[in-house]
Amino acid sequence: METENVLDVDPDQEVVNTRYEITSYGADYPVDGLIKRLEQGDIVIPSFDPTFEASTDVKGFQRKFVWTRPQMDKFVESLLLGLPVPGVFLVRDRDNKLLVLDGQQRLKTLQAFYRGIHNSREYKLTNVQESFRDRGYNELDDEDRRRLDDSIIHATVLRQEHPAGSQDAVYSIFERLNTGGSPLQPQEIRVALYSGPFLQALSETNQDAHWRALYGPASPRLKDHELILRVLALYETAETYERPLKTFLNHYLAENQDRADTDDICGLFASAANLIDAAIGKAAFRPVRPLNAAVLDSIMVGVMHRLAAAPVTDLTAMKDAYDKLIANPEFTTATVSSTAAEDSVRNRLNLAIAAFQNVP
Repeated sequence: METENVLDVDPDQEVVNTRYEITSYGADYPVDGLIKRLEQGDIVIPSFDPTFEASTDVKGFQRKFVWTRPQMDKFVESLLLGLPVPGVFLVRDRDNKLLVLDGQQRLKTLQAFYRGIHNSREYKLTNVQESFRDRGYNELDDEDRRRLDDSIIHATVLRQEHPAGSQDAVYSIFERLNTGGSPLQPQEIRVALYSGPFLQALSETNQDAHWRALYGPASPRLKDHELILRVLALYETAETYERPLKTFLNHYLAENQDRADTDDICGLFASAANLIDAAIGKAAFRPVRPLNAAVLDSIMVGVMHRLAAAPVTDLTAMKDAYDKLIANPEFTTATVSSTAAEDSVRNRLNLAIAAFQNVP
């Protein structure tokens, strides 16, 4: 399937045959209690982009705010008037924090109003009835402020019980959400669920100049970020690979979420990108356009294995090895047909490792 000019696994190959056990319960939170938990980081609005650092302790940045000022004002006004508002859905993560599954715009609106700042500008109500107009939270009458503080927002809290110790169900729920009219992409969800030192290292690696020359412009939906994760996962744990690919990547990232010793593997990735850029250039992962993710993962893994042994000094020999690999019908089959199948993945990796292992 082609997305963002990248030829990759067809979604039909990524069906997960599993069932989940999820418990849920209702909880009523006063608004001021929700704000307190948001500010303390006990309730987390998930991040879907690894390149921005939020002002909270949560790494990454929060999903783009899409509500207009009239929408924000009307929501706050509804609470001030004592009107019922929609509830929110929260998910307990492995650290017992609550991730906001649904209701992000509402909670961010309340947080902005309590802080008195939205988009770096003072936030006062404008699209509301006269008694609330031109007032920030601290300028509300005492009675109105107490009414807002004590307003109840109902939350449905979900927690995965089986498979134990996994966030697969949470991933699956996010996968089914539409955000701004388009489903979240797999790597956007991973960034939300597995924030930590390892993802930060992937973000830094994604800025490597040689990698950027090979891949092209940064992917707005994090496909480039995902391919780095995929290469590292296959380099380190290909022997445990099982379909679906997305679940394999989820589990690898979950196991490495807090890993800090990333210099060696990320440095090896960057060295491989440097060598491929120098010897082959941008066409390396594009035997025919567009970029082929299966060609990319196998060549990167093969070159990383070669560089782990010793530096490569003969660029001509490197290019010759690449040309022979690309011309191999067995390699072609493993990179264009059923590319997520276990046999295809292991076959193309083994062919690539063998192709480059004797390059001087």
